[in-house]
Amino acid sequence: MENIENLGSLGDKVTVKAGFARNFLVPGGKAKPATAANLEAFEKQRAELEKIAAEALTAATTRKDAIDALESISITAKVGSEGKLFGSIGTADIADAITAAGCAVEKREVRLPEGAIRETGEQNIDIHLYTDVDVTVSINIVGEE
Repeated sequence: MENIENLGSLGDKVTVKAGFARNFLVPGGKAKPATAANLEAFEKQRAELEKIAAEALTAATTRKDAIDALESISITAKVGSEGKLFGSIGTADIADAITAAGCAVEKREVRLPEGAIRETGEQNIDIHLYTDVDVTVSINIVGEE
């Protein structure tokens, strides 16, 4: 019913584990079992679903351009000696800083593959806005003692 990263695109028939379908895909309206009745209903509403997907892609591209226009974003955090943070900077902190700079970003869109940031300095953070729409933001962690 929609594009799902690492699984498939709109209209694809995929085989998934029963629990993934039962607990995530079907309740979220992201997929339906591939029965004859569901396939027929999908073909009737395919144009509408493709239009919704195209609008989401356009909105994500617009957001990407707006985030690209931002300069380096600074986050202030308490630090000890040697530039180590007391605590860490996570996805929620980064999303709040980007939103405060003028571009709305949700914490689920922020990608930190190496975990939370625990040191001062400049970091490049990936923001995943939509399938195949990613943007890199420069975050500067500034320490205050």
